[in-house]
Amino acid sequence: MLVGERIRTLREHIGYSQNKLAEWAGISQTHLRRVELGEADITVGHLQLICDALGITLRDFFAETLPEEDPLSFLSPKQKALLWDFCKSFQEH
Repeated sequence: MLVGERIRTLREHIGYSQNKLAEWAGISQTHLRRVELGEADITVGHLQLICDALGITLRDFFAETLPEEDPLSFLSPKQKALLWDFCKSFQEH
């Protein structure tokens, strides 16, 4: 499995544009595009950020099947970020 192809497949499955995924993952759209095209490598840290933005685990990323569709697709990116921060606040206590 080529990592860039898998990222593109998962991104399209969920319905994210490259710009949206890059923004959510906190990486540059240019780097994401180059990774998807197989022109650049990706670090495990960046892959984890991408998986977080896609709402999947690294295990899901390397699974043979596609994950379920994003159950929070009705939320805007800002709303998802706020929900994520809210959920993380429970882990801190």
